[in-house]
This record gives sequence, structure tokens and C-alpha cells, in this order.
Amino acid sequence: EKLDVEIAHTGQALSAQRRRILPQLGKAVGKQLADLGFRQSHFDVAITSVEQPSPTGFDSVEFQFAPNVGEPALPLRAIASSGEMARVMLALKTVLAAEDEIPLLVFDEVDANIGGETANAVGEKMLQIARRHQVICITHLAPVAAHAAAHYVVNKEIKAGRTISEIALLDKKERVIELARMLGGHTDAARKHAEAMLK
Repeated sequence: EKLDVEIAHTGQALSAQRRRILPQLGKAVGKQLADLGFRQSHFDVAITSVEQPSPTGFDSVEFQFAPNVGEPALPLRAIASSGEMARVMLALKTVLAAEDEIPLLVFDEVDANIGGETANAVGEKMLQIARRHQVICITHLAPVAAHAAAHYVVNKEIKAGRTISEIALLDKKERVIELARMLGGHTDAARKHAEAMLK
């Protein structure tokens, strides 16, 4: 009985802290999402009480997202495309970078269906997270890759009838060549643009 009372008291305190902080989290993530191309989206965190305690307390917490104006926020897991999901997670990780204890974050093609200004914003957000965590990003966009401290390229070759994947760290000159290729070719304009991106 004493333990039940203690669990209930601790659970209520945790729930109160969550309800106090979640509006701030929603607002902060919304600001990050605006930078990532979701200028008129809405992000919210729905919290509902449950009767039986779990290791995380007496709450059920669900991220909700409305990527378009005039649409209600619905569970993120149910409505977001893979590209939207990746950018929402990037926004969350950017907000939580100071608190998160996970040492390594992997973003696989977080740049799906984006370009231009938004791609640059994605690269800047990852750079911000990388100040506190190791970040690995698989990308096909030069503006994202240009923000990295190190750039690896993955190649596939057929050797003796088998497909072999190889990964190589690029030096600065090779990075310019690879970024130029990502920008659309080995032209002088692409090379100059790639060099400017790395400054």
C-alpha cells in the first residue's frame, strides 16, 4: 500500500511536469519546423491519462502534426510521409539536443522531397545538433553535405560477379568534386558553387 501511494504520488508529479513543459516543446518544435520548410504547419503533443502505471508513468503521449493549413493535427505516425517524419524528428532533435543523452544520431535521407533554402536549413540544423552529438547523415543534396565536418562517398562496384559497396573519406579537393557532381555536373559553375559552399 505504501508503494502504491508512492507510485501514484510520483506519477502525478511527472504528469504535472509534462503538462507544464509540453506547450513549450510544441512551440519550440513549431519554430524549427518553420525553418525546415513547414511554414504553416502545426505541431502538438497530446497527453492522456492512463489508469495502469507503466515504466514511463500514468500518461500516454503522442506527437500530433498538421502539415497543411486548415487541417486538424493528427497522430504523426499516421499521417506523415517519410520525408515529413524525418524533418519533424530533426526539429525535435534540434530542440532537445541540449538534454538528449544519445551519443549518435543517424539521419537517412532526411532531405527527401526538399531543395533550395530548406536543404540549407536542414544542413544548419544538423550542424547545430553535431555540436553536442555525433551525427551521420545519408544525403543526396549538396547544401546538406556541405555542412558536414567530414564527407564520405559510397560506391558500388561489380567485382568477380558480385556487387561490392565501398566507402571512402574525401579530402577537401575531392569534396569539391563530389559536391559539384551533386549539384549537377562537372562544370566550372558547379565547381565554383561547390567551393563557395565549403567556405
